Amino acid sequence: MEMERFCAGSRVLIVAGKGGVGKTTTTAALAVAAARTGASVLIVEVEGKSGLSTCFGAPPLEYADAELGAGVRGRTLTPDRALLEYLEDRGLRRISKRLVRSGALDIVATAVPGMKDILVLGKVKQLEQGGAADLILIDAPAAGHAVSFLMSPRGLLDAVRMGPVRTQAEGVIAMLSDPARCRVLLVTLPEETPVNELVDTAYTLEDRVGVQLGPVVVNAMPADLGLAGRSTAEDAATVGVQIPAADIRALDEAAAFRLERHELAQEQAKGLAVRLALPQLRLPFVFGEIGPLEIDQLADALVDEVATLPTPGA
Repeated sequence: MEMERFCAGSRVLIVAGKGGVGKTTTTAALAVAAARTGASVLIVEVEGKSGLSTCFGAPPLEYADAELGAGVRGRTLTPDRALLEYLEDRGLRRISKRLVRSGALDIVATAVPGMKDILVLGKVKQLEQGGAADLILIDAPAAGHAVSFLMSPRGLLDAVRMGPVRTQAEGVIAMLSDPARCRVLLVTLPEETPVNELVDTAYTLEDRVGVQLGPVVVNAMPADLGLAGRSTAEDAATVGVQIPAADIRALDEAAAFRLERHELAQEQAKGLAVRLALPQLRLPFVFGEIGPLEIDQLADALVDEVATLPTPGA
């Protein structure tokens, strides 16, 4: 499948996964890959982290859009700012200012369980409907919170029988339930605990939220360096290099460890494919800090992986 078609499949892609699996890095790489096709991309950060801006070598994101790279913009969304904007858009600027001065804003936002999440999701829906970008990427909360985050609209339908909050919840559910508007990309590491959590999250999102899942991103896959059956001593002798015995032992141990990590990662990825019938996009392990150069490399890998996906209708 071409990257352009992959990105055009849904206007909103929610990238979620267990904390530490690289969902922010994946979001940044996906944004770069999408922008290369000529699409305008808006990344929305919902937890106020600074990792996303670091991927682009940019200052921390704020509520207003900021340029992160060619064709890529980013912003952060908070319930408080979303509520203030909601009130001001409806001619209630004076009330919003009083809420800020009195400190009652947080009370209003937490008056109903799930209210904070619906404020953020409602803003995402507004951005999507307003054509803020060809593709909107949501750097979602960690997996546990991501489930409650995406389930909040349905919870509000039970708690609120009428009025603008219910209307907002219904609108968000309509967005989440329409694959042409929204999909979720789950990210994992090729390790037992993240894989188990991803499988549980996937079934929960499909069964209880009703959102369509895209391919699973298996991040940080160790490369196959062709170490099986290799001997440092034999390789050194072949090229005529003298290596102390202690160094040979250390190199052999390092090679064995690397080979073991590669085989374990392959085993976990294959096991995931058996348990969860979704295509996989496998991204390589990146050494060191993640910055613009590394994001470009991951974007290249992502394009190659998407190219292996079948084209619908082909």
